[in-house]
Amino acid sequence: MLALVCAAAQAQLEGVIDIHVHADPDSMPRSIDAFELAKIAKARGMRALVLKNHYEPTASLAWSVQKFVPGIEVFGGIDLNRSVGGVNPAAVERMVLMKGGYGRVVWMPTFDNENQVRYSKEDRPSVAVSRNGALLPEVKEVIALAAKHRLTLETGHSSAADCLLLIREARRAGVDRVVVTHAMIAPVHMSIAQMQEAAAMGAYLEFVYNALIGPNREFTFTEYARAIRAVGVEHCILASDLGQAANPIHPDGLVAYFAGLRQAGFTQAEIDRMAKTNPARVLGLE
Repeated sequence: MLALVCAAAQAQLEGVIDIHVHADPDSMPRSIDAFELAKIAKARGMRALVLKNHYEPTASLAWSVQKFVPGIEVFGGIDLNRSVGGVNPAAVERMVLMKGGYGRVVWMPTFDNENQVRYSKEDRPSVAVSRNGALLPEVKEVIALAAKHRLTLETGHSSAADCLLLIREARRAGVDRVVVTHAMIAPVHMSIAQMQEAAAMGAYLEFVYNALIGPNREFTFTEYARAIRAVGVEHCILASDLGQAANPIHPDGLVAYFAGLRQAGFTQAEIDRMAKTNPARVLGLE
């Protein structure tokens, strides 16, 4: 019986791509390192992982993991927080040059985002994306680099209004791979109408398991299901956003995530679209 359960769980992960993976080495506590995670994900049939670090680029780590754990695709990126100079075009250009070409994603600021700092009621320096309803020049420069190098642009912890500004500019500049980072949860908190607007402009909406469990829980499966149905499966991506010490490791979390969505009425084909097809498209893997 146990063997059958394990086989069923592995079948659910066959070909899955997790675009939101936190793992060691990191300056924040993590439950598992990127090498061990890649081994487990590969053994369970996953296709790819995108390593995310809030404070340090991960393209070089992705190169190392790919070398020592062949058989699974591993990508990295850069999160434009203060540790890399904020919204810093030079840092993006250097990531693109990293050996292997595994730097695929640019996240607008997350924990240092002005929107995050304001939401958290913190008194510390932050990184702005816009002023007076207009994107800052350096933000437009980074978006132009994303278009030039065919990078995936993510909105980070920007406000819902800034997310829409970013998507409009990305579309104007020719960026064809845009993701609204965990669109429903804090501090983004997009409404369904805003998510629909983002989808109409060609962006994907990310829904992460981390918001359904533990201390970061904000929503129920029913609420997620309602939002995904309103936006459309074709515009949504399922990701774990795991790696926190108290949470399950990423493959286990994804299995539980998919099970909860099936109970909420989604078919396996719909889950596959959001966990395999859509992430592959947004990373240029098709």
